[in-house]
Amino acid sequence: MFFLQFISKFIKVLRAGESPPLVAGGFVMGFVVGITPLLTLQNVLILVAAILTRVNLASVFFAMFLFSFIAFFFDPVFHNIGYFALAQIENVKPLWTMVYNWPIAPFTRFYNTVVMGSLLTALALTWPVYFLAKKGIIAYRSTWGEKIENSKFIKAVKGNVLFKWYVRMRDMEW
Repeated sequence: MFFLQFISKFIKVLRAGESPPLVAGGFVMGFVVGITPLLTLQNVLILVAAILTRVNLASVFFAMFLFSFIAFFFDPVFHNIGYFALAQIENVKPLWTMVYNWPIAPFTRFYNTVVMGSLLTALALTWPVYFLAKKGIIAYRSTWGEKIENSKFIKAVKGNVLFKWYVRMRDMEW
C-alpha cells in the first residue's frame, strides 16, 4: 500500500505539477540512493538534500525503490569496478589509506568494493539519467500521457474491483 501511494503520486507529478527539472532532479537523487547500498553516509546526505531542496520527493522515492531492485542484479559488476578502483590502481592507494583513517570513513563504507563500484557507476550515470528523465517527463506530458490514459490496459485496470476498492480506501478520511 505504501509503495502504491508513491506510484500514484509519481503519476500525478508526471501528468502535471512541478517543472520537469525538479522532477528529474528528484529522480536522479533516488537513482543514486537506489543503485548504491542504502546504509551509507552519502545516501543519508543525499536524502537530507532531497528533503531540504525543492525536488519532488515522490520521484525520489519512486526511483529509489525502482533502482534498488535493479541494482541487486548488477552487484557483481559493481564489485569488479570497486575492486579495480580500490585495489588495482596503484596511484590512489595512499589516498584510500588516508581516507580510511578519517573518523567519518566507516560511515561511508567506501572500502567495500560494491559500495565503491556502485557509487562510481551512479556518479558516472547521473547526467545521462537526469537528461533522459527530463526528456521523458516532457514527452509524457506532451504526447504519451493521453495515449496511455486512453489505452485498453489502463481502462481495464481502472475497471477492476480491486482498483476501485483501493481508490475508495485512499480517498477515505481517517
